Amino acid sequence: MEKTIINTTNAPSPIGPYSQAVMAGNFLFLSGQVCFDPATGQLNNADIPTETHQVMHNLKAVLQEAGFSFANVVKTTIFLSDMSYFGEVNEVYGKYFEGDFPARETVAVKTLPRNVNVEISMIAVR
Repeated sequence: MEKTIINTTNAPSPIGPYSQAVMAGNFLFLSGQVCFDPATGQLNNADIPTETHQVMHNLKAVLQEAGFSFANVVKTTIFLSDMSYFGEVNEVYGKYFEGDFPARETVAVKTLPRNVNVEISMIAVR
């Protein structure tokens, strides 16, 4: 099976040895995104809704680079620094999908990169 690496300047550059996304067959595997603003290189984390919107904008940019949209997403994983953010993240996250929501799990973790509060990864299919 062939795999294709997907990278775009419209989303933050990886901060480690990984790609923004990998296309394998009809599947697109998106690495977790956090709230880095690709235009400034700074964290956009004034509050949880702002942080979540930035994460979703970053994921959208990677999806678009591969010719996908949120309609292609079949699975997501949300990592939170504290489960008390669940409701606010859900409210923002839900606005990016129309109708058929992807499968998902949400977990609270001890720490996320750069001490952010939200990280989301995705799997999409063509």
